[in-house]
This record gives sequence, C-alpha cells and structure tokens, in this order.
Amino acid sequence: MSQQPPVRSTASPAPRPDASMSLLTNVMDHSLDDGYAEAAARRAEGGKGLPNTLRAKLGLAAALLLAAAVVTLGAAQARIAAPTLAKERQQLIDRIETETTAADNLQKNVDTLRDAVGTKQRDVLEKHGGDSAELVSLLAGATPVRGPGVKVVVDDAKQTKQSGAGGPRESTGFSDTGRVRDRDMQRIVNGLWQSGAEAIAVNGQRLTALSAIRAAGDAILVDNKPLVPPYTVLAIGDGQRLSTAFQDSADGQYLHVLQQNYGVRASISAEGEVRLPAAPSLLVRTAQPQGGGAEKRGTDTGKGTS
Repeated sequence: MSQQPPVRSTASPAPRPDASMSLLTNVMDHSLDDGYAEAAARRAEGGKGLPNTLRAKLGLAAALLLAAAVVTLGAAQARIAAPTLAKERQQLIDRIETETTAADNLQKNVDTLRDAVGTKQRDVLEKHGGDSAELVSLLAGATPVRGPGVKVVVDDAKQTKQSGAGGPRESTGFSDTGRVRDRDMQRIVNGLWQSGAEAIAVNGQRLTALSAIRAAGDAILVDNKPLVPPYTVLAIGDGQRLSTAFQDSADGQYLHVLQQNYGVRASISAEGEVRLPAAPSLLVRTAQPQGGGAEKRGTDTGKGTS
C-alpha cells in the first residue's frame, strides 16, 4: 500500500485589527477627493512655468490699476461736488457781509442816538442848573474836561504765574494770576476817587456815578464796552498830590502787591494836563429836579465803581 505524502496545512493570515472599520480607513487614506487633487496638480504645473518676478510684476500692476481707479473715482466725485461747495461758500460769504453791514449800520445808529441823548441831557442840565450848571454837568460826566492829573497804566504780566500762597488773590480760583482782572480795575478807580480825583476815564471811557466795571470771560467791560490791555486810567486832580495820596492808600498798596507778587506791570505819573471826553450818556431813572437841584432817590450818589 503506497503511502501519500502528508498534507501540510498553511496557516491563514491574521485579520487586520481595523478590518471592521474599512469605511473609516478609506476616508482617512483618501481624505482629498481625486478631482480636487487633479485640479491642484494642474495649478501647480501651470504656475511652474511663470517666474517669481513675473508674478510679482503682475501683482504690482494689478494693485496700481486698482489705486488708479480709486483716485480717478475720487477726482470725478470732487469735480462733481466742487460747483455745489463753491456756491454754498459764496452764499455764506455773502450772508456774513450782509450781516456785518447791518451790524455796522445799527452801531452807527446807536452812536447817533447816544450823541443826541447826551446833547439833550446837557441842555437840561444847563436849563435847570442855573449858575451851577457847568459844575453839575462836569460832575455828571456830561461834558469834556481837562486839567492837571495823573496817568496810571496797568498791563498784564509778561509771563503769567500759577497761584501761590498768600496775597490778595489767594481765594479767587484763577490760576492765571498775572492777568489784570475787573476787580483790580475797580480798586484802582475807587482808590483814585478816594484820593481826590475829580473826573476819571479808562481807555477813553468816561466814568460817572452810575458806571460799572465788570468782566465777561477774560475781557474787562466799562459800561458794557470791552477794553483791551494795556489799561490807561486818566484822573483829573492835583497831579503830584493825587499821585502820592493814591500810592499811599490801601488800593495803591494793592496795586504794588500785584506788581511785586504777580508780575502785573503798572506805572503812575503826574501829568500837567489831562483831557477826558464826555460820557456817552447818563440814564437817570429815579432822580427828579427839586428845589433848583437834583435829589437822587434809591441810588447811591457818591463816587465809586462797583
């Protein structure tokens, strides 16, 4: 009996661990679709034929074209809007000129009326004043005057300083202490009245018993008229005696403190002749002629400026 060679069994290969996840494996191995891959390959092959410098030039040319288009569009819009802007500007200029002319005419009218009122007031003073009419008009500021006196010039400091300790401006709240204020001019004027001044004018504005010195921002107003520095105060009186009396007074010492501590510039000089204009107008609302004179009811008849 013949013997057959033994049959050797071949062991089957072990299954892959991820055999049950063939779908996920295929997705991971082929994450990029074949069509996308071919398109990317074609783009890469087409780009290889262009040098880098050429691509840079093409990009620069495209940017320049875009910039030129933007500039051209802006210029076109400006040309379109230019006539409208020019028309509006001319209308605004015409309006300003018209309003300025109207304001000038109103100011001239006010000056004319003020002069007329002043003339009538002087006529009334001469009519009811009798022999003392000239003195009454002088004291009322209704007539120009001249005579010996003093000249006080006050100006802001060259370089303003910050508030320091002590001094007459300690509690004012102003940091610019080198600037002349309305209260400074009030004290100077009142000091001159108390020292014997018979008539006073500040920058050509004649002061009367009803005058007021006020402030509007940084500007000083005398009877609602703004003044600009330097402030020139002219006072009629016995020149040298008036100058000495003022400098020795409390208000004169106040001005000296402003000079020494805050740099305010001031000068006082006796003058042989001082000329003061008449006050523009003196509106008297409560005074009534009585017994050949004038008695003021309800107002302060003394000199002084508040």
